[in-house]
Amino acid sequence: MLSKEKKKELIDKFKKSEKDTGSAITQIALLTESIKQIGEHLAGSKKDYSSKHGFMKLIGRRRRLLNYVKKTSLSEYNNLVKELGI
Repeated sequence: MLSKEKKKELIDKFKKSEKDTGSAITQIALLTESIKQIGEHLAGSKKDYSSKHGFMKLIGRRRRLLNYVKKTSLSEYNNLVKELGI
């Protein structure tokens, strides 16, 4: 679970405009951070199948959003992938 401070920091870093909180790029950044945290948890808890299921759902959602950004703006997609280290 992302803390409020970390979430706000990510939104401020990736927002396109002042009121942007839900653009695809912002959502991808938030999902990537959640995936990193859950991945660390799963490294120590190999038999936590319910968390693993949620982890796979988050990866699928991020993949679909990345495909959307790639179709709409290839340059933004390339910058995002470099910045997030995906």
